[in-house]
Amino acid sequence: MVHARRAAGVATAVLMTGVLGAGTAAHAAAPAPAPKPIGASVESVVAAKLLGQARAAGAARADGSDARITVTRRSGGWAFGTAVAVAGHGKDDHPTGAVFVARAEGGTWRVGFDGEAEFSALAAESPVVDEREKKLFGTAPSAMYAGGDYRTGMALPFAVGQTWTLTGGPHGWGGGAPLSSIDLAGGDQVVRAARAGAAYTMCQGWVRVIHDRGYSTDHYHLSGNISANGTSVAQGAFLGYTGTDVTCGGSATGRHVHFGLRQNSAYVPIAGHGIGKWEIANGAAAYQGGARHGSTWVGVGGGLYNYGALGLNQAVVDANGGGTLTRRSGPGTGHAAQGSVGDGATVTVSCSANGTSHTGRYGTTALWNRLSDGTWVSDAYLWTGVNGPVNGWC
Repeated sequence: MVHARRAAGVATAVLMTGVLGAGTAAHAAAPAPAPKPIGASVESVVAAKLLGQARAAGAARADGSDARITVTRRSGGWAFGTAVAVAGHGKDDHPTGAVFVARAEGGTWRVGFDGEAEFSALAAESPVVDEREKKLFGTAPSAMYAGGDYRTGMALPFAVGQTWTLTGGPHGWGGGAPLSSIDLAGGDQVVRAARAGAAYTMCQGWVRVIHDRGYSTDHYHLSGNISANGTSVAQGAFLGYTGTDVTCGGSATGRHVHFGLRQNSAYVPIAGHGIGKWEIANGAAAYQGGARHGSTWVGVGGGLYNYGALGLNQAVVDANGGGTLTRRSGPGTGHAAQGSVGDGATVTVSCSANGTSHTGRYGTTALWNRLSDGTWVSDAYLWTGVNGPVNGWC
């Protein structure tokens, strides 16, 4: 009976509204306000933001004539594309750029660049961003390198199992700090995605792949590179060939790939990060340095073997001088030995606990890690990319 009364009351209200609306012009619905006209093109607004950031970072030739804005998708008041600030052709000059999403609001354009919180927010609402991209852009960013998390889940940007030459140690993407990039050459010359993600062609010779956890990677000087507009790529997917292309700035004296690391919308120091199961390390100056895998050190001019990606709950054994590391039945040297594991081996960590203290390459710690086979090893002899437990406490 209550439901019947409620339904009858609603019907009466609807009928009265219809009568009033028909008989009284003053009560007719007001027309929707006309949309406010856009005062500037999306290209000009995106260019202004990009060049402002380029100038703040000290990028070369960051004036209005050097901004190349490419709108690759547009629908109503939405736009999506790439923005590049072209650089000069000096040794340390390199272009800067962003993937952007923009929305017409209040007579102008609201713009977000990849890696920014604004980018994720706009992408989540945009009809020109597909569901796969929305999921990728919406993943929670990883703690910045300063927070003690250097895990990338990346292989080196060439085929797993190949050895390429490290032709340039850590150096800036466009000169100066941060030393975000390394140069690689050799092998079959095929440049591949270091981790799964979405690929975007920034300009000729330059492909960016946006990964999860806030990371993206840049690949420059490519020849025969893919033309991508959000193309889904798996780890190891073809991006192009090493080359000397400098269409958007910079210089190249021999074919190679200039591989740069970004996190949360900015280039970050590549040193300390694990890529291809190597820890990249700075040298005394830009372009120097090298990489370490276990106790093996390779400097500039040496070969880096691509071991593949290190899992986010894995570690590389560093016996701090070669040899083997003893596995124990518990977290400490007072527990029985359970065999050993070789320097440079990959192990999977189940959880961690405190035990006896030991000193390894990176200092002294009482942290021990329980491996997937149930044995324990000291964290002093593992490279995990994390300052602390890699997979929680036992």
